[in-house]
Amino acid sequence: MATYRTAQAAELLGVSPDTMRRWAESGRLASTVGADGRRYFDGEDLAEVAVATSASAKPKSPRAQSTRNRFVGIVTKVVKDKVVAQIEIQAGPHRFVSLITREAADELELAPGVVVDAVIKATSVSVEIPDRF
Repeated sequence: MATYRTAQAAELLGVSPDTMRRWAESGRLASTVGADGRRYFDGEDLAEVAVATSASAKPKSPRAQSTRNRFVGIVTKVVKDKVVAQIEIQAGPHRFVSLITREAADELELAPGVVVDAVIKATSVSVEIPDRF
């Protein structure tokens, strides 16, 4: 199960760390306090909130882009069969669906709540785990 610190969760949802703390204190979003005294949020819970709030989200400013566009997002759904996996990603107001091999999805341990980069090149979407999370 993926968990994220307050600042990480805030970045994923496009809100401030103070908003995350208020949501936790009000019960809007569940959190736990670790042995280190830091607040942690469950990745699956964040995925649900990301989907629910995506319709009203607007990007703060245009993202710098090149021929390889990257969108940091959170996995919201994974559907696997014998060969292929369908990965749904919510990156702010953007929803991406990627079809990758099941083997790749298993190796990346993709599941709802996992933070990924949706890497866009032409018509394909690759999925990578970013170093910072």
